[in-house]
Amino acid sequence: MTGKAGVPPRDEPVLDARTDDDQFDLTLRPRLLAEYVGQEQVRENLSILLEAARRRGEPVEHVLLCGPPGLGKTTLAHIIANELGVAIKVSSGPAIDHQGALGSILLNLSNRDVFFIDEIHRLNSVVEESLYPALEDFRFDAVLGKGVGASAASLPLPHFTCVGATTRQGLLSGPLRDRFGAVYRLDFYTKAELESIVRRSARILDIEIHDDAVGIWLSKTITAHGLNDNDYKHVTKKIVVG
Repeated sequence: MTGKAGVPPRDEPVLDARTDDDQFDLTLRPRLLAEYVGQEQVRENLSILLEAARRRGEPVEHVLLCGPPGLGKTTLAHIIANELGVAIKVSSGPAIDHQGALGSILLNLSNRDVFFIDEIHRLNSVVEESLYPALEDFRFDAVLGKGVGASAASLPLPHFTCVGATTRQGLLSGPLRDRFGAVYRLDFYTKAELESIVRRSARILDIEIHDDAVGIWLSKTITAHGLNDNDYKHVTKKIVVG
């Protein structure tokens, strides 16, 4: 069932739902850049970008976060919204499977809101093309009515920030990639950074953990998963970096 402009009713479950585990993860995730461990170059550049937007009272330019799973792309998207004091709407490439689903989200955004699209490389071509005018001109092109009485309309959108996350940057089309003014690639964490993340999580959960135990736990976790020093997907997922 669709409503005006081919857009589904606004109570249709287009956005990702939160599970109990998701809520638990959010309690451990850093909320501000100052709490975020690692990715120093990304943090520094993002801090400058956010401060400039705050001073202008404008939304941040669209941000693309690239890198392997488990390095904190989702966490950074939430941090951007928290730093700006705005709401964040979360969805993913596979979930936005038609133009109406995209329109349902865009038309419910407020000025300066953050729209986070995980796995943005998995958007289908029709949705991706509908996203172009939204990112560039803050408008959503839709069709009003049906049959011979149908007409094209350009609906204005609030000025929002799109944050895209991808583990496969090479699969993004050139036109989509070019619409992101800030592109950051996340690197693997060092063992020292992982230890800092574990200690921070332990403090939040009010768990006493000995310094030596942190290094031993990390070593055993890496060994148990058969990982090498540059593969932190399972480790970072276990200690909740996003």
